Amino acid sequence: MAALRRYQTVVSDSALWEGFPFRSGDVVLSPPAKCGTTWMQMLCALLIFDDTEFGRPLTEISPWFDATTYDTAATLATLESQQHRRFIKTHTPLDGLPFHEDVTYICVGRDPRDVMLSLENATANIHPDAIPAGGLDPEVAQPPAPDPIDRFWLWADSDLVNDTTSFGVTLANLVNHVRTFWERRDEPQVALFHYADLKADLPGELRRLARVLSIEISDERITELAAAATFDHMRGRADELAPGVDHKLWRSNENFFRSGTSGQWRGLLDSAALDRYHRRVAELAPPELAEWLHRP
Repeated sequence: MAALRRYQTVVSDSALWEGFPFRSGDVVLSPPAKCGTTWMQMLCALLIFDDTEFGRPLTEISPWFDATTYDTAATLATLESQQHRRFIKTHTPLDGLPFHEDVTYICVGRDPRDVMLSLENATANIHPDAIPAGGLDPEVAQPPAPDPIDRFWLWADSDLVNDTTSFGVTLANLVNHVRTFWERRDEPQVALFHYADLKADLPGELRRLARVLSIEISDERITELAAAATFDHMRGRADELAPGVDHKLWRSNENFFRSGTSGQWRGLLDSAALDRYHRRVAELAPPELAEWLHRP
């Protein structure tokens, strides 16, 4: 087995996965940040429990295992106590995860331009008390550029895939993350979804997820469960479904589900900027992956 690549940010460390006691049937949910992680957690919960009410916050049922902002031993104890099929959150690319034939690995891709704008809104919503002690080094972390287009290029042009001084979310990081799944997407235990497909046909994608997880379910029940995972329904249950509610991560849990829309980057990037952006993407991704990421 090839050595695992280590991924570190100010809030996570993939080395925590080393020696993790997997169970047959485990599901590892590994989208890049702001690509639909919470949405996929919700869809897994709906299918695994065959219910729309879970009795406790989603973030406790499906914890972010390699987050350094949590007590890893406590998270592991929680997972070991679970009797249901486990579905575990991470933002670690596939080449940083132990790979087992009886475990399912799921990634979600999204138009990177939408990811960047979603990230900005999420970062602004983080409660200042939630920043880990000693986390963002004030001598290293720079205040954000005041011009949004300057912030966009800082995100797009950065070559950082690992960055222990920030949250580690860059275009290079996102493309690398999805690429690790893209290159193994034909393997039976690897599944790659797209945010745009979830928006366009949520019941159909929930049905596809059920097939990935080998869960038998009627079309009528799929329709019922999918209704509980629409943006408006999830936003209405933000105190139960937003990530990190157990640690008071957000200024507003409801604002975590800000809009769920796509294409807002069109108000930021003119034709010259789009040309520059696509040249940058071509440096990072093969044409087929670039086309898939930017599907309408």
